[in-house]
Amino acid sequence: MSSTEHTVISPAILYWGTPVLLITSENEDGTSNISAMSSAWWVGRSCMLGLLGESKTTQNILRTNECVLNLPSDSMGEQVNKLADTTGSNPVSESKISRNYTFVKDKWTRAGLHPQPSSFVTPLRIAECPVQMECRVVKVNGLMDDLPDRSGLVLAIEVRVLRTHILQNLRMEGYPNRVDPDKWRPLIMSFQELYGLRDGKVVPSVLGRVSEEKYRAFTKSDVKKQPGDDDDQVAVIEGGA
Repeated sequence: MSSTEHTVISPAILYWGTPVLLITSENEDGTSNISAMSSAWWVGRSCMLGLLGESKTTQNILRTNECVLNLPSDSMGEQVNKLADTTGSNPVSESKISRNYTFVKDKWTRAGLHPQPSSFVTPLRIAECPVQMECRVVKVNGLMDDLPDRSGLVLAIEVRVLRTHILQNLRMEGYPNRVDPDKWRPLIMSFQELYGLRDGKVVPSVLGRVSEEKYRAFTKSDVKKQPGDDDDQVAVIEGGA
């Protein structure tokens, strides 16, 4: 088969490459939760976050309507890995146990990170992250609502960026409100692996040890069939596996 020929594939995840975020939120007892994620995108001052409905971060955001989006640089892969397979929920859900997650109460210590106070929201900023965005919830949207047994499993939470903090050395010279893209080096997650804006992985990813097929349940319903639902089997046949 020619390498230039398109074939059918059905990945269990579609992480084509987006920046990693460390989301800080406030627990019921006033302590912090920190969660690593990469399902986020921005338009203007709005950001859409894709989060599991069961996660502690989601529960905190829905309860308080606040969070801070902290963007690590590509030099922070080790800190991200120390948080990637942790959860602030106790007991740990069966789905997260199957993906090797463990409960950690003090994630600041776990990752060697330090808090900074925020201006407009209660959740704390992460001092080590070059970019920090204080946010307030605008709207909560359900995903996969067309699949009765998957509705509510994942939420798309729209937040408004109230204030952005960046390291001084990331500013574009001569402009008061521009980030210099030649200086900003985000940490990128692509199919569970961690990359920067350079060749090769920055560090081996903890999440990369988890089989992508563990996420297959998020892709289709057991009770309502959709076009393409069986493409994972088509891909096996076409790929010769």
